[in-house]
Amino acid sequence: MNDTITVCGIVATEPRHLVTETGIAITSMRLASPSRRWDRQNSTWTNGPTNWFTVTAFRSLAANVHKSVKKGDRILVTGRVRIRTWERDGRGGTSVEIDAEALGQDLAWGIGNWIKVPRHASEATAVPGPGPSVNPDTGEVHGAEDGSGGDADETTPVPAEGVDEELPEPSAAARAADEVHREAA
Repeated sequence: MNDTITVCGIVATEPRHLVTETGIAITSMRLASPSRRWDRQNSTWTNGPTNWFTVTAFRSLAANVHKSVKKGDRILVTGRVRIRTWERDGRGGTSVEIDAEALGQDLAWGIGNWIKVPRHASEATAVPGPGPSVNPDTGEVHGAEDGSGGDADETTPVPAEGVDEELPEPSAAARAADEVHREAA
């Protein structure tokens, strides 16, 4: 089957990450996708049934998911869907699995801080370390040069916002959201 699906939901389990003996990174998690509808009679939102998915990411996507996603996060995922029936200990059911092709935070529920990660020659090198960090005072990125995700001796300066003349001035809403983000940090 080669069907593609896009689902938004809540990460229901802490993502499980492993690297195979051949160096392929794999991250999997359960995703709950609750349905909500507006009840006009009571003027409130009501919860409907929840669909459950097992989401699996591979290679560099798996490494990035491992460093970026945790239980309780609201995410969007697009990928190939597989529906399987299973039987175990006299019980049976159906599981819906998604092999993720793209996955990210659902910005309807919060503000993101995306950091580009350089491509790695080996998937195993993308896994260790906490990932690159950005100094909020200087805008320098630390730990992105060596690919290990740890602190590197070299730094890459990041231009301040508004330096590039081709970029438009941020909207009032974007400035307000940025201010809220700074106050929360």
